[in-house]
Amino acid sequence: MDAVKGAQVVSRAGLLLRTVSAGAPAGVTTGEAVARSGLTRPTAHRLLAALAAEGLVDQDSRTGRWHPGPELYLMGSVAAARYDISDLARESVRMLAARTGESAFLSARRGDETVCLMGEEGSFPLRSFVLHEGVRFPLGVASAGLVILAFLPSIQVDSYFRRHPELAEKWGDDHAEAGIRARAAETREQGYAVNPGLVVEGSYGMGAAVFDRRGEPAWALSITGVESRFPPARRRELGALLLDQAHELGKRLQAEPRP
Repeated sequence: MDAVKGAQVVSRAGLLLRTVSAGAPAGVTTGEAVARSGLTRPTAHRLLAALAAEGLVDQDSRTGRWHPGPELYLMGSVAAARYDISDLARESVRMLAARTGESAFLSARRGDETVCLMGEEGSFPLRSFVLHEGVRFPLGVASAGLVILAFLPSIQVDSYFRRHPELAEKWGDDHAEAGIRARAAETREQGYAVNPGLVVEGSYGMGAAVFDRRGEPAWALSITGVESRFPPARRRELGALLLDQAHELGKRLQAEPRP
């Protein structure tokens, strides 16, 4: 029983850490952390205070908002040597922004979510603000999450949907299992994912998967912009460009020494 309780505490603390990190750079209030995590207010407050005591989160004394703490920075610096591909991906992200005029991003799979690691604004003055560094989406939601889910082994996809029956309730009817599976099948057929304004109306996104050495989709390159910038003919051009850069990034990853 104690082991179960201990694991539950760790799980809840991890949930709060992800919630606070996703709220960067503005931070989150205690009320926002409660709403986004689904924890009760007393539980959230108690865990945030404990995490703050360990330096894993930090509360702004003026605004009361919670931010990632200094210990997370130090841990992240150490972990980056094994998991961060930002240096290798920066060239592709910048090229996509320059060539398309849209905002370009690198996202990574973290369990059942994607997290945006890097972004580069394009030259076109109207932008989509769905993605920014640190934001998380469930797999199957937004173009990065959809393209990663689409290329996972079917047994992993089936298991994912069993774990997450709440997707439609949280993200709208378009994110029911049947709809995500249909878009995933289309993604596999064309090689890249398209999000036609399903997260924010009028905000389009497209993504291509980047595969790790095991052949599984671990990252995604994506671009976002306003709907008028994504007519069908241009989507095909953008998809080809995304696939080309995802392939080039994959080759750079393969050439890197193994950690």
